[in-house]
Amino acid sequence: MEDCSGVAAGAGGGSSGKKPFQLARSLTYHHHQGHRPAAAAVRWRRSQLADEPRAQRPQAVVLYTTSLRGVRRTFTDCSAVRAILRGFRVAVDERDVSMDAAFRRELQALLAARARAFSLPQLLIGGRLVGGADEVRQLHETGQLRRLLDGAAGQDPAYVCDACGGVRFVPCTGCGGSRKVFVEEEDRVVRCGECNENGLVRCANCCS
Repeated sequence: MEDCSGVAAGAGGGSSGKKPFQLARSLTYHHHQGHRPAAAAVRWRRSQLADEPRAQRPQAVVLYTTSLRGVRRTFTDCSAVRAILRGFRVAVDERDVSMDAAFRRELQALLAARARAFSLPQLLIGGRLVGGADEVRQLHETGQLRRLLDGAAGQDPAYVCDACGGVRFVPCTGCGGSRKVFVEEEDRVVRCGECNENGLVRCANCCS
């Protein structure tokens, strides 16, 4: 092993003004920088990650609606809000309360928690309740709806799911839509636990 003090002295042309261990301290510094202890390396990496921009998930756009025409005003409002959202070319998770009672209960609990009466349609953006048809129309006219939808996933308004035809529900494959399955071990027919009250399940192709 070479003497670090001798190398330093030779490199200085015989000058005695330089400290003999200067090079040794330099080597020691680079050694510790290149070989960090495991804990220090983890802390350094975390500090670096904290400064890096994180990928944001697209905010969900959920529309509670109905396909029933029993109440003309309600059906018209649902169609109007659906058309407005289609114009923004965003993906909408449409939840038809007439197709699944679970959606109705879900919306009832949501509105009750905010001391609001049950009405359709109801729009949520990023988990935030925007409101019904009147609120959506007002936001659209003032240009605020566009800003609220910023960051939502896009979708071609002409897209139609090949599996369900845009209905968002398909017959249950477990019971064929009959809502009943035969249990051989018990030798009896029981209620299918996979589908809703209409023997339907959400389309896995467009509602996943």
